[in-house]
Amino acid sequence: MPEPTKKDETENESAPPPPEKTTPQEGGNEKGKDVVIREMTSSSDEDDTSVSTPPADGMSKPAERKDSVWSLGEGAPEESEKRDDTQRSTLFIEKPQSGTVSVGGNITFIAKVEAKDLLRKPNVKWFKGKWMDLASKAGKHLQLKESFERHTKIHTFEMQIIKAKENYAGNYRCEVSYKDKFDSCSFDLEVTESSQAAPSIDIRSAFKRREIKQQEEEPEVDVWELLKNANPSEYEKIAFQYGITDLRGMLKRLKRMRREVKKSAAFAKGLDPAYQVDKGGKVRFMVELADPTVELKWYKNGQEIRPSAKYIFEHKGNQRILFINNCTMTDDARYYVTAGDEKCSTELFVRDPPILVTKGLEDTSTYVGERVELSCEVSEDDANVKWFRNGVELSNDPKSRYRIKVEGKKHTLIIEEAAKNDTATYSVMTTGGQSEAKLSVDLRPLKISLALEDQTVRLGQEIHLKCEISENVEGKWYKNGQLIEASDRVKLYHKGRIHRFIIPVSAVDDEGEYMFVPDAYNINIPCKVHIVDPPKLHLDGLGENNTVTVVAGNKLRLEIPISGEPPPKVFWSRGDKMVTDSGRIRAETYPDSSCLVIDAAERDDSGPFRITLKNEAGEDTALINIKVVDVPDPPQAPNVTEVGEDWCIMTWEPPANDGGSPILGYFIERKKKQSSRWMRLNFELCKETTFEPKKMIEGVAYEVRVFAVNAIGMSKPSMPSKSFVPLAVTSPPTLLAVDTVTDTTVTMKWRPPDQIGAAGLDGYVVEYCFEGTDEWIVANPELTDKTKFTISGLPTGSKILVRVKAVNAAGESEPKYYPQPILVKEVIEPPKIRLPRHLKQTYTRRVGETVNLVIPFQGKPRAKVSWEKNGSPIDKNEINIRNTENDTIIFIRKAERGHSGEYDMKVEVENLVDKATIDIQIVDRPGPPEVVTIEDVWGENVNLSWKPPKDDGNAAITGYTIQKADKKSMEWFTVIEHYHRTSATINELVIGNEYYFRIFAENMCGLSEDATMTKESALIAKDGKVYKYPVYDDFDFSERPLFTQPLVNTFAVAGYNATLNCSVRGNPKPKITWMKNKVLIMNDPRYRMFSNQGVCTLEIRKPSPYDGGTYSCRAVNELGEAEVECKLEVRVIYHGVINPGEPLSLAGDNQLHSKDF
Repeated sequence: MPEPTKKDETENESAPPPPEKTTPQEGGNEKGKDVVIREMTSSSDEDDTSVSTPPADGMSKPAERKDSVWSLGEGAPEESEKRDDTQRSTLFIEKPQSGTVSVGGNITFIAKVEAKDLLRKPNVKWFKGKWMDLASKAGKHLQLKESFERHTKIHTFEMQIIKAKENYAGNYRCEVSYKDKFDSCSFDLEVTESSQAAPSIDIRSAFKRREIKQQEEEPEVDVWELLKNANPSEYEKIAFQYGITDLRGMLKRLKRMRREVKKSAAFAKGLDPAYQVDKGGKVRFMVELADPTVELKWYKNGQEIRPSAKYIFEHKGNQRILFINNCTMTDDARYYVTAGDEKCSTELFVRDPPILVTKGLEDTSTYVGERVELSCEVSEDDANVKWFRNGVELSNDPKSRYRIKVEGKKHTLIIEEAAKNDTATYSVMTTGGQSEAKLSVDLRPLKISLALEDQTVRLGQEIHLKCEISENVEGKWYKNGQLIEASDRVKLYHKGRIHRFIIPVSAVDDEGEYMFVPDAYNINIPCKVHIVDPPKLHLDGLGENNTVTVVAGNKLRLEIPISGEPPPKVFWSRGDKMVTDSGRIRAETYPDSSCLVIDAAERDDSGPFRITLKNEAGEDTALINIKVVDVPDPPQAPNVTEVGEDWCIMTWEPPANDGGSPILGYFIERKKKQSSRWMRLNFELCKETTFEPKKMIEGVAYEVRVFAVNAIGMSKPSMPSKSFVPLAVTSPPTLLAVDTVTDTTVTMKWRPPDQIGAAGLDGYVVEYCFEGTDEWIVANPELTDKTKFTISGLPTGSKILVRVKAVNAAGESEPKYYPQPILVKEVIEPPKIRLPRHLKQTYTRRVGETVNLVIPFQGKPRAKVSWEKNGSPIDKNEINIRNTENDTIIFIRKAERGHSGEYDMKVEVENLVDKATIDIQIVDRPGPPEVVTIEDVWGENVNLSWKPPKDDGNAAITGYTIQKADKKSMEWFTVIEHYHRTSATINELVIGNEYYFRIFAENMCGLSEDATMTKESALIAKDGKVYKYPVYDDFDFSERPLFTQPLVNTFAVAGYNATLNCSVRGNPKPKITWMKNKVLIMNDPRYRMFSNQGVCTLEIRKPSPYDGGTYSCRAVNELGEAEVECKLEVRVIYHGVINPGEPLSLAGDNQLHSKDF
């Protein structure tokens, strides 16, 4: 029996040759058959061939034993052995038989499968050896056919080999599978030599297919060379074949042998890497020395070897020889020889004699479930023996169903309970021989002791099926032809010969035809299960007293779940009249429910309906009350009883008809009289019949209406109420103050009310009374629209109290009182200069610009203003001065540097004086720097120095600009700008060129008109020390957004564009967004947004009072964000004055063209 070998990537020895694609030999299809021919191409057929080696004396020839030919290929274990025994069954009704063919001849193998119990064609595969699927090799020399006979229902599968070659010989296998069924059959093909052809021997094939041979007939094989050249996966096979017991130790020694040996000076010729000898044989070690005088020592596993009868030393010239006689397994070791400091080593392998099979296996037949023992005897006790099943090695794993027993020289393979798929060819192999036998496992005839019985089961009860057969075999349960698996609901029991099927709680779907099929037997035990259940109405979803409410005009579709087995019949009735399946009121029946349908429900449809169920198991009935309801009628038009600034109070009466369902509440809507769009005012039902609408706009006419709501829905709206207009008086005037007082008059001023309202402002009423009395006298019989009024005709020295009221269409506002009595007597107001903030610092202008300064002051009566410059009176021919009662203006049309200086302003009222000083600076561009000299020239660099200009233009020098020019072209180029020092080094000049330099001075007005140039030139010499410039890392300009100038609170004038400005910096450039009251401003034409060089501007086009609020600007980049905000107030202009009602005498401070605006 040959040993299995693992397939090498370059070998294809057992595959049939890959022929060219040709047509099949059969000329056509038989009548009633469908024939499928598969032809495929593969690799060249000119590769390796394999033959069996000549048999030893006393052994049978290949022609007498067809199973002696072995395939060289090997793959994974057969699929049939991986399958569970309970899933196997016999499918073949005719199996392919072993055959013999001559080289060049044709042979056909046939397998047949009965399709009586199969719903579709089974899957069939043909294999060569243990792994090669022949479907991929079909072609000129191999054809696979499939056909089906409809009358007999038999599938026929054929494998035809055409023009056979010697390497086609070997073991073949046919596998058939269908769902969970599987069957396999092995057969052999022997290819004999033709008389004309000379035998061709493949040494590798002959070596792998050894028969039982005598040890002396085996060729001499060097195991070391085999291991060195073999794949690691072949190590165990070689160890078993050549009797190696210590494979691990041998591999360690082999690893040491593979190390590269350095060239030795002491040894002219060293030991071979390894030596091999049979047990009891003699081995010879020989080395040749370069110096014969060197002392030589031999060692075995580190122990020095001494001369003896076993170890013989011999000297021949420079050769030193060691003989080891009668080698035993203890001589299998590492040897080395030393010559001085040099050492040479080798390995000795002692091989055991081959193990022979003295008593072979015998063919055995048995029944399924029986114990099987296959025994053989070998030539030595406890020898290493391998067992095979159809060429696949069997392991003695505890989990395996195969158990191997060794008793001295006797080796036994035990199968405790044989199964049908245990039918196979079993073989045993030793290092010196092999034997094989066939095991046939058949089924015992099966008898049915207790058959299944038909059952009728009530729904929810237990289904219990039981049967008994004569054999203790597994089986499968089927329902309506479908396999049933055990689950939490379905319990399958098997004890001995009894099989049970239990469903503790039956369901409707459990009804059907059940069948038990014993495994491996073509027999089934059927029965029928019938499920019954009394009819039942499921009314859990209905209301109290089974009442169903429907809105009039709607469609009612009342679905009542029903149950019962078999499905019950359903009857609907109303009184004595049955409800049919057609018409406006109809009944619809479904397998698990029944529906009562009423199209366009009417009030007359209210009443009881009866539903009745009937089937063979019983009857069920119920009454269902149908109630048709509707939405309520609309209420009457509401009445508005009271009106306020932005609110009103409305009342109404409930609707006359509630639609059959109590009123749950009301919804209220309002609209402007001129609009058609109604807006709901409450989103939760109003339970009362009064409501207070709010947030209305003053001065706009409104209408309101009401909806009634019940459980069914919302009524139509009521008629709208009469239109009404919300109005309110204004708030009191603000900032009431005394403007001027004379001996007979008092002038009062105030600000308009904070809240004017939609009714507007018609004017003001000024009233006064004398201190100590309660009689208020109206000072202006007619309303005044000004915010300043003079009360005249007052007695000198008297004291009066004053109050002001605002008047509009809604009436007079609350009065604004002046807090204390006013003495009617002219009062001196001390002078006070209100110097603007920007004039408290040095006021700077360029030469030629206009200077126009307005300085307000106060002081009464008759304030006197005077000006001086640097302590001297001002020349009015150069500087224009204009004085008024409230301010003074200094005007210079075209400023010159001589206008610079300190201007002193003095305001006098009688003996009281107030002074202020204004520093005016007129600046111009500076003069050029003084002498520019070249201090030093080295390499590519020039050092310059200079003196500041004599004329700084009346402003500090802010820097210098340096330019260079090549002497040849005299074209000037700027090399340094805004340089602050008076010396500089010019770098990176061109070697060999001659340069001139010039320098401009710079102040806040710009560069000087002229520049100072060097008198001498600087020549950049070609030789000199090269200056290495320092390397600086790039500066990281990344920065999160930061507002360098925030937004400031301001006010705007209604109707005039206003702007908000701030500045921000950040890198990367931040994204700017503007918000009003925290709401993002987007796509609004009233706003325009600009961003230039970090300055962010929001322009509000013609704002109105509603544009007032809090504005914020947000800057965001990937490093963070920043935000600033300000408040904007929008004021309305009345008669050219920003605030309505302001006295004309104050308008100068608030005019649009005023410099303080």
